[in-house]
Amino acid sequence: MKAFELSVSYFKEGKFEQALEQINICVSAEKSNTEYIFFRARVSSRMGNFDMALNDFDYLISLEPFNPTYISDRAVVLHLLKRNEEAMEELDRALNLEPLNPYRYSSRAYLKDRLGDYKGAIEDYEKAIELDAEDAVAYNNKGLIEEKLGYMSKSKKSFKKADDLVGYQPSINNKENIESDLVNDLPKIGNPAVEQYADASEKKLSFSQYLSTLKSVFTDKDIQQEFVDFIKSGFKKRA
Repeated sequence: MKAFELSVSYFKEGKFEQALEQINICVSAEKSNTEYIFFRARVSSRMGNFDMALNDFDYLISLEPFNPTYISDRAVVLHLLKRNEEAMEELDRALNLEPLNPYRYSSRAYLKDRLGDYKGAIEDYEKAIELDAEDAVAYNNKGLIEEKLGYMSKSKKSFKKADDLVGYQPSINNKENIESDLVNDLPKIGNPAVEQYADASEKKLSFSQYLSTLKSVFTDKDIQQEFVDFIKSGFKKRA
């Protein structure tokens, strides 16, 4: 459907109102098309219309109550609404449905980190790494938590492993490596004006950005390469 293609195009350009207008045309024409409703939920989230997004996810889950993708994305919206206990329950449910999917552990780990459960976050990242030994993001984020806890030796090992996996070599003349501007082009859920959960001094992906980026790594080869290039520029400022 042409309107859907237009909606996706507008979304990629950051023209969210136009994207919403076009996806609404699609939903009106095919009310039972879950792909359209799912994308509308994404658009609404990106615009900061979290209640609208939640309504769409509730509807999708009523149709497919055991769809881990719907459940996980609903958790993101709940987090953005500050309903963190419910968000964690949903991530637990998604993980129980896909216990061998490392993405589920990394998603839950990231939220645990944001909520201050550092031990739980490290355990989840370690499980993600156990399932996918080449998960550079999990190594990097585990290193960030270890650094916050003062486990400097462990954090350096985690950072080195992440760097090795993506072929990143720290600059000798510039030890502080700042993230690439590519982060601004990666797919995100939620309004960036609302998403201010990370410490400004810590160059790190926001929770919703992290989830949507990870999902793209699993499903889109082009974005996978872009993400690898982004990672190579340095996950965070390191001394």
